[in-house]
Amino acid sequence: MSFGEPLTTLLVVLLSVLLLARFFLNNQRQTGRLPPGPPALPIIGNLFQLDFKAPHKSLIKLSEQYGPVFTFWFSSFPAVVVCGAEAIREALIGHGHDFSGRYLLPFLERVSDGYGQPFNPNFLLRGATSNIICSITFGKRFDYEDKQFLWLMELVAESARTFSSPWIQLYNNFPRIMGFLPGPHQKIFQNIENLKCFLAKTIQSHKETVQKDSPRDYIDCFLMKMDEDKDDLNSEFFQENLLLTTLNLFLAGTETTSTTLRWALQILAKYPEVQEKIHNEIDDVIGSHRRLAIEDRAKMPYTDAVIHEVQRYIDIAPLSVPRMTTSDVNFRGYLIPKGMFVIPVLSSVLKDNSHWESPESFNANHFLDENGCFKKSENFVAFSAGKRMCLGESLARMELFLFLTSLLQSFVFKPVIDHKDIDISPASTGILVAPHVYEFYAVPR
Repeated sequence: MSFGEPLTTLLVVLLSVLLLARFFLNNQRQTGRLPPGPPALPIIGNLFQLDFKAPHKSLIKLSEQYGPVFTFWFSSFPAVVVCGAEAIREALIGHGHDFSGRYLLPFLERVSDGYGQPFNPNFLLRGATSNIICSITFGKRFDYEDKQFLWLMELVAESARTFSSPWIQLYNNFPRIMGFLPGPHQKIFQNIENLKCFLAKTIQSHKETVQKDSPRDYIDCFLMKMDEDKDDLNSEFFQENLLLTTLNLFLAGTETTSTTLRWALQILAKYPEVQEKIHNEIDDVIGSHRRLAIEDRAKMPYTDAVIHEVQRYIDIAPLSVPRMTTSDVNFRGYLIPKGMFVIPVLSSVLKDNSHWESPESFNANHFLDENGCFKKSENFVAFSAGKRMCLGESLARMELFLFLTSLLQSFVFKPVIDHKDIDISPASTGILVAPHVYEFYAVPR
């Protein structure tokens, strides 16, 4: 045996001891009086207990053993996981200010620096919802054949696919390692930079043409506020913030609503009896010729219930958007320090079998009372809750009702395959969940 072999063994042992010591030291420094959780390993934490295809299900299962509030280690950093309706309401609403911070995951931190024939509706739905947010943010709607618009939609689609995959989760857990490794997560950063360049040019064009007395859109309003606060060193209205908020509005306003609509069409194609009931309600309330109005929603309880149930069932952001404590907070007997990563598992509320009759099945009756009237539920948290709930909730609610009802006023959606074979479970799960891809016949009514 050469001298090098025992020396190598000794170095490996010393390195392992140092890693263990560092892990437990960081554990003590960061956790304060955090809730208990599953035992964690050095370097990988509790990742061996996480199903990367459906992480929310893993966390919900752990909550059955460790309770509604527990600590989970994502590689070398801990997160407080909150599950269940009572605990999430208590955290996000009862302690709304304390849990209102936005936790920057490593990925987000880096981003911050033919008629009658079967067709795939993905592009049309994405383009339609994107044009709405485009008109609001930078006062422009695109033609669906516009080359720049096609390029933008491809960037959004590719980014969404990565958001719905385990790659971003791996990056968030091992940013230094994944930063050097190839994979789809590398492409998304370039996509975001391309979007930023497009938006920066749009902002510059607005700067050159803005008129103080007649703002055209969000960018104009932001620029006017920047000019008003130019001498305020603490103002939040500055160039970089304008770029990033516009980016956030564009991405969020495009993908989540269009994905929900795609899933809704799949569900209605799978359950033709549900689609027929909506058709009947449309005929009774609107008819076949009058243009739909948002006021009609109050007269269409079944349609409203179906849309809510679509959002509940698909559970589009099962882990919500990560929160962060803004101060040290005493929560359920635990001391959670300022700056702590907090995960409100919305899926644990939307799929809670103590609050929903059939949580794992699509059932519009979840939002209907015995008289067929629309029934609200405090456990409908598809837009999250508290101070950090979805900024675009009102817009999204209007879009979902107007888009879906308008489509069903004119068409019956039939699948190419047998409707019983449509799989409405998630095709992939990451920060967002993604549906399977199907083609449909849009048959005129």
